[in-house]
Amino acid sequence: MALDSFIEWTDSTWNPVTGCTKISPGCKHCYAERMATRLVGMGQPRYRNGFEVTLQPDLVRLPLRWRRPRVIFVNSMSDLFHIERLRAVPAAVRFLSLEPLLAPISSLPVDGIDWVIVGGESGPGARPMAADWVRQIRNRCARDGVAFFFKQWGGTRKKQAGRLLDGRTWDEMPASVLRQPWEDDSRLISDDRGPMRTTDLATRPCSI
Repeated sequence: MALDSFIEWTDSTWNPVTGCTKISPGCKHCYAERMATRLVGMGQPRYRNGFEVTLQPDLVRLPLRWRRPRVIFVNSMSDLFHIERLRAVPAAVRFLSLEPLLAPISSLPVDGIDWVIVGGESGPGARPMAADWVRQIRNRCARDGVAFFFKQWGGTRKKQAGRLLDGRTWDEMPASVLRQPWEDDSRLISDDRGPMRTTDLATRPCSI
């Protein structure tokens, strides 16, 4: 199912795949792995394989039943695309989730990318994020016309740390996400929740 979310930049999450393979230091304190461990303990059948990569076949076609526009976090409990493959996906919005940001990214490739989300690590053992790393990405996005969203500083008390950068929040979103609901319903798919185009799903690549 698609679940309503408290994540700042999305409305709902959709997980047709769960689980992931750790490939970098950024995976060390993975929130999704922690959550999956709890769900295994609760007997949640979708996590019958723990955090091993698992297809959830009954959820793959779920978006075809949606009608209401919404911003979807695809695979909040997994990772989906490498950045180079992401560029080839025929999605209305392609975005990078740079979370947790553990080091500067001096040459971030944003061509073909519509949106960049940056956040610090949170939870037990959270590693710090330098403000200049965030500014460097923000400035690159501004230069190249890419929407920039700063999610959080993170830490063990992320609410207390807040999400202000240089005295303000950064909540930019791509124009296609902000647009009004469509008047032409000939291209919409239906269920009981209102109109939506399947191509308006935001696609999440592996975090960098």
